[in-house]
Amino acid sequence: MTDFRITGLEASRFAHLFGLDDEALARQQARRCVADSQPGYPDRIELRDAAPGETLLLVNHVHHDVANPFRASHAVYVLEGATRRFDAAGCVPESLRTRLLSLRAFDGDGMMCDADVVEGRELETAIERFFAEPKVAYLHAHYARRGCYAARIDRG
Repeated sequence: MTDFRITGLEASRFAHLFGLDDEALARQQARRCVADSQPGYPDRIELRDAAPGETLLLVNHVHHDVANPFRASHAVYVLEGATRRFDAAGCVPESLRTRLLSLRAFDGDGMMCDADVVEGRELETAIERFFAEPKVAYLHAHYARRGCYAARIDRG
């Protein structure tokens, strides 16, 4: 089995938004919401579904910041006040395991070189298949139904 590491987003990238009132958030093109079901609000920092009653921020985030046509951003939820990002080798968080995922493979220049849609329960097999190709440098996982960025996957 291929070694891999899955990481969430750095909490520090969003800390300046935590605690802002709704008007200040709107000026930053962000919105606060409260989880009212589980699953349904997948946090991109801790890579877990927020529990009902937890507060999240919905923000536009540049998740592929490259100087080529594959530069990309999309709306993502971040758990307000999160401090620790998910960072684990060989471990798939439940928020990825239980959803349909779009995997996008990128080379060292950030150019997409492959992609597929997989059930989260089959993620390890897909990771192994992608990383069998030497030109694949890293993967991005997206929640396939809404297209939102979920997590980064690197070689272990």
